[in-house]
Amino acid sequence: MKALLAIFDFILPRFCPSCKKKLTIEEKFICESCRNTFIYSDEKLLQAEYERKFSGSKIIADFFPLLIFEKDSPLQSIIHQVKYQKKFLLAVELGRMLGVSLKEKKTDWTIDLIFPVPLHSLKKAERGFNQSFYIAKGIGKVTGFPVSQSILKRKRYTESQTKKNMIERAENMAEAFSVWKPNKINGKNILLVDDVLTTGATIRECGKVLKAYGAANIYAASIALAE
Repeated sequence: MKALLAIFDFILPRFCPSCKKKLTIEEKFICESCRNTFIYSDEKLLQAEYERKFSGSKIIADFFPLLIFEKDSPLQSIIHQVKYQKKFLLAVELGRMLGVSLKEKKTDWTIDLIFPVPLHSLKKAERGFNQSFYIAKGIGKVTGFPVSQSILKRKRYTESQTKKNMIERAENMAEAFSVWKPNKINGKNILLVDDVLTTGATIRECGKVLKAYGAANIYAASIALAE
């Protein structure tokens, strides 16, 4: 099997999306050197960030970002590749990594459905795909939780959040989402998935509309946390 993989790698070599180094047979999607730069979240930080971002609204029951986002890092390059270069399989791999950690560290979470944070139809057409859906698919492959794109929708086209402060982000996201088939979420525990979580404004707004239609507990997970 290893010899066969070596032949495939010779014919169609694979490269790390960050450093562009040729991957070895043992390396999957991301080289070991770039993986070793990843900074994983810890309980103390997560508790402080939960208090800062979510505790006041009482909408999100708990959250878990796998990694800490740093500018000009391999992780930033990898997420950029996922978001703008249509790296579907890479998004699924990141979701799989997140799913493994969720199974290990969030054993008290009971999830009925996974919802990727939706894109507006115009933004999806412009970008070509929703990276959060493929991250959610990776989580689903590991956890077995079903993924749905057909219930939570973005009804309003919103400006990019990148250069906005916390208040502006919240205002930008206000009433941006809607629920189709509300009977599907009544009493359900839902996991919201995004690529990078910054202020939590998008997640809170999604959670708010889901709660309004009878969802029970809302959890959030992301590949990275931008402090």
